Amino acid sequence: MTQPPQPPDGNPYGQQQPYPPQQPYGQQPYGQQPPQQQQPYAAFPQQQPAPQGGFPMAPQPHGRTGNVGLGVAVAIVLLFVTAGVYGAIMKAVEHEIGYAAVAVGLIIGFCAGKVGGRHPALPIVSAVVALIAVYLGQLTGYAMAIGEGLDVSFFTVLTDHFDLVNQVWKHEKDVLTFVFLAVGGAAAFSAAKKAGD
Repeated sequence: MTQPPQPPDGNPYGQQQPYPPQQPYGQQPYGQQPPQQQQPYAAFPQQQPAPQGGFPMAPQPHGRTGNVGLGVAVAIVLLFVTAGVYGAIMKAVEHEIGYAAVAVGLIIGFCAGKVGGRHPALPIVSAVVALIAVYLGQLTGYAMAIGEGLDVSFFTVLTDHFDLVNQVWKHEKDVLTFVFLAVGGAAAFSAAKKAGD
């Protein structure tokens, strides 16, 4: 049995070949593949592979999902609740209050967004519903004042004599009336957008 040649300095480990032997790129020993480069961080999530020849799955939208129809239903129910509260406050202080209009918009928008989730139509619907709620709240305040003077319920005045209440609203309206309407709608839009995220 022959010994491999020894290096001149007597060190048997001095000039050994590396293990495994170096091979040119693409000819790795034992069928190993060259190491893969890692992909840099992608800004968007990668698409899922298509299940057995189908189309790839669409990336999921960011934000919370919910029931849009239920969100709209909650906004409509809150329309009547907040309009009644707004009217009662307006009748108690005998003038309109901007903070009450903001509160109406925030309540409607927040609750609709929490229940309905992130949907592009929900902030718009919330804003429209809040505008109607503030308007109806102003009418309710006038109906309460008229009903107290006639000794009848405000609901009777509001339903049976709506044209009279609306005429009072038109006579009493000023710039602040429309500012409060706009503020209520804007608050609802913003609250629904934030609550849906």
